[in-house]
Amino acid sequence: MAHWTLDDIPWERFDRSKVDPELLKIIKAASLVEHNGYEYARYLESVFRDDVSFQEAAWIWAREEVQHGKALARWAKLVDPGFDFDKAFALFAEKIRLPVEAERSVRGTRTGELIARCIVEVGTSSYYTALAAAAREPVLHEICKHIAADELRHYKLFYTHLRAYLARERVGPLRRFWVALRRFFESEDDELAFAYYAANHLDDGPYERKRYNAAYVRRAYSYYHPGHVERGVAMALKAIGFNPRGRLSQWLARFAAWFMHMRVERLARAGA
Repeated sequence: MAHWTLDDIPWERFDRSKVDPELLKIIKAASLVEHNGYEYARYLESVFRDDVSFQEAAWIWAREEVQHGKALARWAKLVDPGFDFDKAFALFAEKIRLPVEAERSVRGTRTGELIARCIVEVGTSSYYTALAAAAREPVLHEICKHIAADELRHYKLFYTHLRAYLARERVGPLRRFWVALRRFFESEDDELAFAYYAANHLDDGPYERKRYNAAYVRRAYSYYHPGHVERGVAMALKAIGFNPRGRLSQWLARFAAWFMHMRVERLARAGA
């Protein structure tokens, strides 16, 4: 059962005068990524083919992800009735493909797969918390609050299964750290960059990964505050088995906040 539905969103409170046009661009992109949840569920179902409990949980997760995409797309169409979500999503789904019949996780182990999922949920929970804080338009604010809460629950879901698999596979902390680090840097791969292109720039010529990744990152990173980063780093360290409140967490949070700020400043100067 869905934790909330589209009927729970106060669509009647939509206020066009409070829409941030820069925020609209990354919301359009996010709607495509979220709507692709079923593709990820098929991949997870294959990797965890003998774990019925996890498979059931993965499909519940996927349905909620798809609902996120529907909510974001509906809001984007209120702002821009010309937004062709179906066309953009079809192109995105064609470009971003997963090994849905894989018998083994691309992370090497099921533990690694669950760590990667935790890192993704850390990122999305922090991201939508930041967007909710930034959104002046009341409907978008409510949507982002709902999604952020869902993503936190999803983190807890994957973390619970992660602990069970750690007891079986005994993957060491350094290997877990490496999986998490790799997944973090994958946040600037084709998925988000192409989503930004498909949602906003289909009529502007062919896709250029570097160009559209820069455009996405400059906008997305600009909405984070240090508190959002600190919370995300603590959750990530907990998933890989490190102290979420120690000196390492404090240092990584400061570094990550500085890095994101500098990325935004450099990309802004470059005209991204």
